[in-house]
Amino acid sequence: MNALPYSICLVEDDEIMGEALADRLGLEGFACDWFKNGRSIEQAFGRRHYDVAICDIQLPDMDGEELFSRLQSSGTPLPPFIFITGYGTVDRAVRLLKMGAHDYLTKPLDIHGLLESVRNLCIRQRPMPGVSTLGVSLEMLHIASMLPRLAEGRGSVLITGESGVGKEQVARALHRQVDSDERTPFVAVNCGALTESLIEAELFGHVKGAFTGAVRDKKGCFELANGGTLFLDEIAEMSPVMQVKLLRVIQERRITRVGGEVEIPVDIRLICATHQDLKKMVEEGRFREDLYYRIHVVHLQILPLRERPDDILWLARRFLENWAQADGDRRLIHRSAEQAMLAYPWPGNVRELKHCLERARILSSDTVLTAQHLFGGDTATLSARDTTPGASLSEYLQSCERRYIEESLRAQGGHIIHTANALGISRKNLWEKMKKLGITS
Repeated sequence: MNALPYSICLVEDDEIMGEALADRLGLEGFACDWFKNGRSIEQAFGRRHYDVAICDIQLPDMDGEELFSRLQSSGTPLPPFIFITGYGTVDRAVRLLKMGAHDYLTKPLDIHGLLESVRNLCIRQRPMPGVSTLGVSLEMLHIASMLPRLAEGRGSVLITGESGVGKEQVARALHRQVDSDERTPFVAVNCGALTESLIEAELFGHVKGAFTGAVRDKKGCFELANGGTLFLDEIAEMSPVMQVKLLRVIQERRITRVGGEVEIPVDIRLICATHQDLKKMVEEGRFREDLYYRIHVVHLQILPLRERPDDILWLARRFLENWAQADGDRRLIHRSAEQAMLAYPWPGNVRELKHCLERARILSSDTVLTAQHLFGGDTATLSARDTTPGASLSEYLQSCERRYIEESLRAQGGHIIHTANALGISRKNLWEKMKKLGITS
């Protein structure tokens, strides 16, 4: 069932401007009520909930500022207000913003900027289904708002972003939009974790006797995902030979098991993901162009955690709450820890955040987790540690990434494969990072 459209309250006495704005908001999918004076909107707020209000300052019966003040005094819950005027002054803008208005725009309006602001405010006011598993930043709310529309189509989806940002979580959220039945399969495969000799049998299955050790017929991931979703993570790690075979399967929606002869039809939703720049790889001849366009029907870009700080504390509390529900061990986050978490750049993104909290829960018996529990060392200078004065942001992030990989290597006893799996990257990618950062195993 589709969610009800976002509702907008428009207060504009100018016939031409009001009609133009109401029509455009309607075309964008909003339910817009257009009022031409202040008294009308006062009555409307008592009868209906609005997600956003757009209000002119110069109204025939009262000033927009006066109207806003009267509405606030009435005690009625108000949506975010965007004021528009053709006679803007700095003093008026400052007063309204101090009173609690969201924005103050002068005519002629930048209609595209206004619509974007309205859309983002609506998503924050009334998130679409699926958002609770993704985040509360505008970036993640926007992705969540797209999922219901993507679920209506059957095109392949490509999700990109740094390692650990939550690409699989977005894929699972889209899968749940398509079918909430938990029995509908969601099959995830890390292409970078499989060797060239194993990936074909893993994806397409094999028949008994196809190779040494094939003692029985076995279904591959395509067959296991039949009727549901197949998520191919780190698609860029796939060899040129496998790229050709994957392209053929996507085109024909049929697979042949290794060593078999019978073609088996499959009905899947394909979602691919990578932390690499596939377009650049196509230009360099390292990824097939025809496959790129097959999997790139819709593109979702997930920003790194450091670029969406609104999600940091929300995710941290969510992890702690989920663990508390599972084992009854409820933990809280001290204010010092919150400040340290917001100051830290999280080069390992959401995965690093989760591991950091998990480690703190294991090593500490305290109910309240402090910055010392999470990071150790001199937490007062956390945001500047492992850097020298004048270090660039790039140098600082490399320093954080080096420390995180070294800690992971120590935790896995120096075992490369286990470390790569823990970090969610391929062995090749881990070796490249180690070489770049000067890390020896």
